[in-house]
Amino acid sequence: MLHYAVVFFVIALVAALFGFGNIAAGAVGIAKILFILFAVLAVASFVLGMFPRG
Repeated sequence: MLHYAVVFFVIALVAALFGFGNIAAGAVGIAKILFILFAVLAVASFVLGMFPRG
């Protein structure tokens, strides 16, 4: 999932470089959502991994 966030960020940079502002803004928004979702799932995984399975 982090890979997709980075891909959308790169797409946003390339779109901004060529002057496509709306496309760049959309790609940045998607990248932010994917990164936040990745961070939440990673923290949940780390927290749940601390407890032993019965």
